[in-house]
Amino acid sequence: MRRTATFLLALAASMAGIAHAAPPAMQTVESVDLKRYAGMWYEIANFPMFFQRNCVGDTTAEYTAHADGTVGVNNRCRTKDGDIDSASGTATVVPGSNNAKLEVSFAKPFKGDYWVIGLDPEYRWSVVGTPDRKYLWILSRSPQLPKEELDKALASAKAQGYELDELRYTPQK
Repeated sequence: MRRTATFLLALAASMAGIAHAAPPAMQTVESVDLKRYAGMWYEIANFPMFFQRNCVGDTTAEYTAHADGTVGVNNRCRTKDGDIDSASGTATVVPGSNNAKLEVSFAKPFKGDYWVIGLDPEYRWSVVGTPDRKYLWILSRSPQLPKEELDKALASAKAQGYELDELRYTPQK
């Protein structure tokens, strides 16, 4: 009886370990052409993040490739009272990442990871995440992303170990 109880306890502990095993290290896309990536992107969905707490829709990110290799970032969204909230920053390419990993700063010295983990070959959509998988953004060149393309973007996030239960879709006008 004691052996059976010990065995069941060990089995339960090992199953719990399997259920909570860390996903493999996140991988980015092979490379990003920053000139093609530059321009307006519409947020299709995200994991709720503190700095977006007042955003209720019409969220965009506009990227500008600079000659020095940095990228200008201008994020905008509509708040519940109808105002436009915006934040401007600078992204710096992580060396050796083929432009797929950036560090974004909106207020020095604070930097945040911006990893491109999914990218349509025609740059119609992009999936951006952080290596700890706490944050995720699905972006599109147009305010709505056709279901077939959205499914591809979601599949790329899932392939990187994201659980999409917390995904919040962004209303766009």
